[in-house]
Amino acid sequence: MGCFTFIKVMMILFNLTIFLGGGTLLGVGIWVIVDGKSFFDIFGALSASVLQVVNVSYFLIVIGAILVVIGFLGCCGAQKESKCLLMMFFTVVLIIFIAEVAAAVVALVYTGIAETLLTATVTPLLKDKFGKEPSLTQIWNVTMNELHCCGLNNYTDLTDSPWLVEHKTYPAPCCSGAPSCNETLAEQSHVPIASMTVAMYLYCRLDEK
Repeated sequence: MGCFTFIKVMMILFNLTIFLGGGTLLGVGIWVIVDGKSFFDIFGALSASVLQVVNVSYFLIVIGAILVVIGFLGCCGAQKESKCLLMMFFTVVLIIFIAEVAAAVVALVYTGIAETLLTATVTPLLKDKFGKEPSLTQIWNVTMNELHCCGLNNYTDLTDSPWLVEHKTYPAPCCSGAPSCNETLAEQSHVPIASMTVAMYLYCRLDEK
């Protein structure tokens, strides 16, 4: 088998897989929209919580349709050795690649901005309500204990907080679990900050409350 033939066969098989996968996603998306009840009856309650019915079903349809188009163009273009179909396949894949690169650049640019805004919002919230607001205090205590972190940035996020005023000590995680955690020990402890994802989750939960 020559190199050209091998590449042709591999491209057909690869794109056929993409086509079938896209068709499956497309079918599931349409099924959920048309008859979501039967889908949930078959796959159980977990599917309802994961799919969130309408929103994810449309997402599956869009992704499935894109994969079907890509798979069809690639498979037929290789099978028929059609320059037109192969060029269309190349163009679609190139557009998707450019969109992914653009999205990555935008995410990279706005990550710093998002972190700044989050810090500006959450840090004052901790200083004002940690130790005073039960729900906020409980969520952050659990988070700091589980992740072994201290505040959003560091122990200074909790300085002058109602917790510190009442207990005269920082939370134990700020000093690696030490029961009596003063500012000196907290400053010397190498405790990581809370992750962006967890902080955003907490912020959204607190906003709901």
